[in-house]
Amino acid sequence: MKKKTNNRRQFLRNSSLLALSAAVLPATGRANPKQGQGATPEVTCDPTTLDYYGAGPFYTPNAPFLESGQLAATNAPGQRLILSGVVRNLDCSQVIPDTLIDIWHADDSGAYDNSGFNMRGQTHSNGQGFYLFETILPGKYLNGNQYRPSHIHFRITPPGFDTLITQLYFAGDTDIPNDAAASITSGTYDATERIVPLVENSDGKLEGTWDIMVNGEGIETGVKDLHLETGMLYRLSPNPAMDEVEIRYGVFRKAMVGIQVYDLQGHLVADLERRELTPAKYVAVWRPEGALPNGYYFVSLKVNDLQVHYEKILLRR
Repeated sequence: MKKKTNNRRQFLRNSSLLALSAAVLPATGRANPKQGQGATPEVTCDPTTLDYYGAGPFYTPNAPFLESGQLAATNAPGQRLILSGVVRNLDCSQVIPDTLIDIWHADDSGAYDNSGFNMRGQTHSNGQGFYLFETILPGKYLNGNQYRPSHIHFRITPPGFDTLITQLYFAGDTDIPNDAAASITSGTYDATERIVPLVENSDGKLEGTWDIMVNGEGIETGVKDLHLETGMLYRLSPNPAMDEVEIRYGVFRKAMVGIQVYDLQGHLVADLERRELTPAKYVAVWRPEGALPNGYYFVSLKVNDLQVHYEKILLRR
């Protein structure tokens, strides 16, 4: 990536944004924007790879669609886990709405439900390309004399394009190095970018972010990691939220900037900012309308009408 200006470097240092981006965002794509407003970014984007084991032996078709993003029942044993991300095309220049995402995994004891649909479900990416679901951290099971690392299966089908079948793993799992699939670090089945870090939120739930890069067509947006050159959301507080959310963000170049809030279905619920800004730190405030239901929402930062960064927030009143 090209050398940054001193002003931007100082901004990142003062705001601790660079450290935050490394902790929160997966390294699934890289952008090298040229200098100057409106320039076309040079993009290196890592497509989501196949998993060596494919769908495995436990796939069941026609799983039900998720209600309120819940894959695991709220009383299911196990550590709660929230996964979210954006579905993008192969060069990261577009997000892909209405992508069908079929998900299944083992329960807390490492067993699959092969007669019903426990820990099985389908969802779609919403109108902004976002997806989110809540489940539990899957248990492990023996594969021969070796435990398979905790993993989640995905069948990902963008509208009008082929299905990609893969598996997601979790950073720090001690069974990854000896697993025939999760240990692959190059080629068709490279699992490197499918091993995601998890952090514990204030509710004691694990959270992970995984952006999906597949062959498809969608809506033009900022390329992956363009926020490192243009602008960044760096704090939503409080989260979970009740009556008011303070949104702290930064702008790295003069641009038309927008801050919008969307629900899980991709409906716009708040348009907070839409104005030209110069490089600086800013604060926006979201006061959710009383009629909005509890649940997850996405806050989106747009720079010159390109969506360059997003964060999720839980509304709980």
